[in-house]
Amino acid sequence: MHYESPVRNPLILGDKSYTDITNDIAKPVESKAPRSWWIAFSIAFIMFLWGVGCIAYTIGTGIGVWGLNKTVDWAWDITNFVWWVGIGHAGTLISAVLLLFRQKWRMAINRSAEAMTIFSVIQAGLFPLIHMGRIWMAYWVMPIPNQYGSLWVNFNSPLLWDVFAISTYLTVSTVFWYVGLIPDFAMIRDRAINPVQKHVYKILSFGWGGQAKHWQRFEEVSLVLAGLATPLVLSVHTIVSFDFATSVIPGWHTTIFPPYFVAGAIFSGFAMVQTLLLIVRKIFKMEDYINIEHIEMMNIVIMVTGSIVGVAYITELVIAWYSGVEYEQYAFLNRATGPYWWAYWSMMTCNVFSPQFMWSKKLRTNLVFTFVISIVVNIGMWFERFVIIVTSIHRDYLPSSWSMFSPTFVDIGIYVGTIGFFFVLFLLYARTFPVIAQAELKTILKSSGENFKKHHNDHGAH
Repeated sequence: MHYESPVRNPLILGDKSYTDITNDIAKPVESKAPRSWWIAFSIAFIMFLWGVGCIAYTIGTGIGVWGLNKTVDWAWDITNFVWWVGIGHAGTLISAVLLLFRQKWRMAINRSAEAMTIFSVIQAGLFPLIHMGRIWMAYWVMPIPNQYGSLWVNFNSPLLWDVFAISTYLTVSTVFWYVGLIPDFAMIRDRAINPVQKHVYKILSFGWGGQAKHWQRFEEVSLVLAGLATPLVLSVHTIVSFDFATSVIPGWHTTIFPPYFVAGAIFSGFAMVQTLLLIVRKIFKMEDYINIEHIEMMNIVIMVTGSIVGVAYITELVIAWYSGVEYEQYAFLNRATGPYWWAYWSMMTCNVFSPQFMWSKKLRTNLVFTFVISIVVNIGMWFERFVIIVTSIHRDYLPSSWSMFSPTFVDIGIYVGTIGFFFVLFLLYARTFPVIAQAELKTILKSSGENFKKHHNDHGAH
C-alpha cells in the first residue's frame, strides 16, 4: 500500500470512512438550505435584479446613459469584461494543470473552481453584447455568406477574436466540469427518495454504473480535456490582451501584455476561488475537507502570482523610461501622478503589497486574514483593468481632447448586477450539485486521511 510522507499534513480531517464522505458531500443537496444560504441568495438576487433593470435601460435608451464620452469610449464595461474573464481562468487552471501534475490538494477545491470559471465567463460574455448598443444587430459580426453580398460588416474586428476564444474556452470548461460531475450525479441518483429528483439525476448521470470500464473511460476523458484546457487558459487572456496591444495608444502598445494579463488572471482567479471556498466551507460545514492545508496552498499561489504581477508593473515602467518616447513616458507619469493617481496606487497596494503578507505562515493560515486579502486582491485587479483602460485613453496625443470619465448609476448598476448574477448561479450550484468531488476524495482517503496517517505513523514507530 502506498502512503504519503508523514511530513505532509492530512488533506481529509477526522475519522472518516467512505460512507462518511458520501453522506457529507450529499448532505447540502439532500437537506434543506441553511438560513445563511437564504440570506446570501436574497442579497445576490436583489443585486441581480438591479443589474437587469440597468441593462434593460441601457438597451432601451442606448449606451449614452453610461459615463462615456468622445475621448473615453471604453471604460467600466470593458474593465468589467476583462476582470470577469480573468477570474474565469483559475478554475480550469486548478483543475487541468494540477490534474496533469497529479496534485492531490486540488481534489477538494477543483469542482467549485470549475463552476466559478463557467459562471464568471457568462458574466464576461454579457459586456461585449451590451457594449454593441444595438444588441439586435449582433449577427452582423458573424460571417453569414451572401447576407450582404461579399461584405461582412464587422468580421475584421479584433473583438471577434475574443468571441471565438471565450466561447471555445467556455465550451471546453463546461464539458470538463460536467464530466467530473457524472459519478456524483450517479451517487445522488442512487440515494434519492423523491422520484422526480431520482429521474433528473438519472438523466444527468448518463447511465453511470461505476464499473471498471466506466472509471477507465472517465480517467482518459479527464486527462484529454485537461490537456485541451491548459493551452486554452493561456490563449484566452492572451487574445483579450491583444485588443489593447494591437493599438497605437501609449500605455497599451506593448508586447508584455499577454504574459502580464495571464499572470494577473491566475492571481485574481485564485483569490476569487479562495473567497468562494471560505463561504462554502462555512455555510455547508465542510471544514474537514476544505482545511487549512488547502487554504495555505492557495495563498502560496496568490503570493507567487502577486509577485509576478508586481514585476510586470515595474517592467512596464522600465520599458516606458527606456523607450525614450515622450508619449509613453507621459502615459505612465500620468497614471501615477495624474487625476487618476488614486486608482493606480490602489492597484499597487492591493496587488503588489498585500500578497506579501503571505510570506508569514501565521498569516497565510489565518482564515479571516485570508478572506480579507482575497477580496482586496480582486478589488486591486479591478483597479488594474481600470487603470490600463481609462488612464491610457483619457489623455492621449491631443491635449485639446483630454477628458475625465466618471461612472453613472447605470454603469455601477450593471457591474453590481453581474456580481449578483454570479453569486445567484454559484449558490444555486452549491445547492443542487455536490460542491466537492466525492469520488476523488475517496481515492486519497487511505493516503491523506488524518486517521490513516496517524495509524500508519504509530505502526511505523513500532
